Amino acid sequence: MTQHIVCLTFDFDVMSGHIARGMTTPTPISRGEFGIVGASRILPLLAAQEIPSTWFIPGFTIETYPEACAQVVSGGHEIGHHGWTHVQPALLDPDQEEEEMIRANDAIKRLTGQTARGYRSPAWDLSPHTLEFLLKHGFHYESSMMGHDYSPYRIRQGDEIDLHKPMVFGPETALIEMPISWSQDDHPHFEMTAARDGHRNANSVMENWVDDFIYMTRCTDWGIITYTCHPYVIGRGHRMLMLERFIDRLRDLGAVFMSMEDAAQLYDAREPFNG
Repeated sequence: MTQHIVCLTFDFDVMSGHIARGMTTPTPISRGEFGIVGASRILPLLAAQEIPSTWFIPGFTIETYPEACAQVVSGGHEIGHHGWTHVQPALLDPDQEEEEMIRANDAIKRLTGQTARGYRSPAWDLSPHTLEFLLKHGFHYESSMMGHDYSPYRIRQGDEIDLHKPMVFGPETALIEMPISWSQDDHPHFEMTAARDGHRNANSVMENWVDDFIYMTRCTDWGIITYTCHPYVIGRGHRMLMLERFIDRLRDLGAVFMSMEDAAQLYDAREPFNG
């Protein structure tokens, strides 16, 4: 069956990413606060369009803004794991990483009634131990890697990497990778940082995003593409108008919108794990 699936995802970081980088003065904190404004605009748009989505929410956000996070849940959206803070796992020792994973999952369970099925690493930076912890704690899928653009795949464990030898690939696991790309993330295009100016024209970004979907329809009969947005980034007025136009254009092109969990389950049924 021909089907082209779009997963709209929102990393609801608020100010956690700034705090994780030591940016705790009033202005960066206020940049994060705008995420609440952005979420209050995104949720009605998704409701009006009847689009299910996935929100990756740090435990910090859940405990700082419980009412805003409850509105995401009441809108029928999936809640994914995005760490406790926004500190990359690669910067934590193994005990700290697992402790943060458990603590954030406890916050998600209090919010939704169940632990998260999916995980997305802060800043998409996994540690050497992350996959081990995801398998141990029963996650179904992960969404921080870039090994494909239109198809999920099974995550390997135990790759042997030596600069002076051919790479030896480890065995596949049951964990499903729902791949992402910086090019399909709003933050690099729009947000000013010390390393980049940001503030690209929203319509030029939309053009690229639409073309990525169109190419998927040309090269595969069945595929999944994931777009990543941040409420404090996409929630600005002209970008919200772009998001509306983007959704309308994808619908015209035949897109089927799904949460990441539902899309991962479809992949699981199509490509059962035989390990």
